[in-house]
Amino acid sequence: MPTMRIPLDAIKALREETGAAVGTVRSALEEAGGDPAKARELLKRKGVEAAQKRKDRAASLGRVESYVHHDGRVGALVEINCETDFVARLPEFQQFCREVAMQVASQQPSVVSKEQLPAGQRDAAVIKQACLLEQSFIKDQGQSIGQLLTALIAKTGENIVIRRFTRFGLGEQAGQ
Repeated sequence: MPTMRIPLDAIKALREETGAAVGTVRSALEEAGGDPAKARELLKRKGVEAAQKRKDRAASLGRVESYVHHDGRVGALVEINCETDFVARLPEFQQFCREVAMQVASQQPSVVSKEQLPAGQRDAAVIKQACLLEQSFIKDQGQSIGQLLTALIAKTGENIVIRRFTRFGLGEQAGQ
């Protein structure tokens, strides 16, 4: 069966939207019969699958990023690891680190993932508020930090891990 001919402008538009490689975008559009919405879902599913395959790979390089709010009353430090120095220098990785630091300062998560919560505190409301990966991204409420992380893993082809964070607020007690 011959492959469907996909217009270049459709490939370009979906590539700009998702950041996926041209060949990957083309094959997703072909598999979806030219439907961009279906292709977007295919790319998302493939990104999640790729992230799952990479989660056990060592991520010991990366970046420590800071964010201090313009009034100087709140700030955050985050450590985000990746597999290579090359990825740590990518603008997309650095932007992700800045946005995660801003998220921590703004939304005050207490843990990175729900697995770090005590078993008795794992109801949906607590998880959504306390777990960084489960929180809605402050700049796009339609995505969680975990979804942004998965998309970055799919785009870079490396395991990326939010290792730890800390938040400081003037007048707040330690642990608040």
